[in-house]
Amino acid sequence: MKYGAYILLIVLVFSCNNNEALETDSLLKGQPYAIITDSIQQQPKNPDFYYKRGILLLQNEQFSHAEKDFRKAWSLKPDEQNALGVVNLLRRKNTDSAILFIEEALNKNPESIALKISHVRGYQQKGELEKAVSICNSIIEEYSGQLDALQLKAELLQAQNKNEEALKTLEKAYAYAPGDAELVHSLAFTYAQTKNIKAIALSDSLIAADKEGKHAEPYYFKGVYYANIGKKTGALVFFNQAIQHDYYFLDAYMEKGNLFFNSKNYKEALETFELAAKVSPTFAEAYFWMGKTKQAMGDAAEAKLDYQRAYGLDKSLKEAKDAAGKL
Repeated sequence: MKYGAYILLIVLVFSCNNNEALETDSLLKGQPYAIITDSIQQQPKNPDFYYKRGILLLQNEQFSHAEKDFRKAWSLKPDEQNALGVVNLLRRKNTDSAILFIEEALNKNPESIALKISHVRGYQQKGELEKAVSICNSIIEEYSGQLDALQLKAELLQAQNKNEEALKTLEKAYAYAPGDAELVHSLAFTYAQTKNIKAIALSDSLIAADKEGKHAEPYYFKGVYYANIGKKTGALVFFNQAIQHDYYFLDAYMEKGNLFFNSKNYKEALETFELAAKVSPTFAEAYFWMGKTKQAMGDAAEAKLDYQRAYGLDKSLKEAKDAAGKL
């Protein structure tokens, strides 16, 4: 490279870096960060200020700036809170980097349950489910009643179609915390999915405890149970009751629509899926099933439009894209 061109390259790099620094400086000195930035300038070794500004940056989707602040907070004070701040940003970018950082953080915070759970989530995100379950087991061995680890283990086992093991794990968690609403719902739904009659008694206990009649979930669980054992009429009764208790309970619409679809009652299926789309116009799955139903009814042109809309709303719905491509 000629000397003049080399100098020009240096100038350009310096100019780009300088512009980036000016933009960063302008951002952090502007609202809503100005007060915290002033505090950082006055106390540059106070990790709490970097953490607070990192949270604010994260809320405003300034991810790269947030990561820098969380890393600075971690370098000043390598505790659980600051570690989790870094982990949450790294998981957005690269799972391997997040896992490596978690392992580093656990060396300094070996008792942190939150970091251990994040470790499990990292391997879950990578698809290494056996490794994730192994870490869950190590947590449970040390803390037998650790609900997060038990529920996460059940979730991982279900993803591996180890439904009986998952159910036993949820039952163990339920024995420790029978009043935990999220846990009870997970257990009732798992009973329903596995055609276990216990789904009915547990759902009925939830209905009895709901004095104000606000919750749709128990009716939905009963509907899923009856659908799975082939009792369509009973299933429809409870899906309708779920919707009556919560007009926005989309899962009930979809299960009801699928019952009609599988029975080749396409008119009723389409009406149900269309109602779900009306309740939530951005609900991609409703449009996907509208497409399937219209295709089954012989309306390929309209089906293709629904498939395309579903994929436009949710790019993870590759099935919708493929279905549209075949029409």
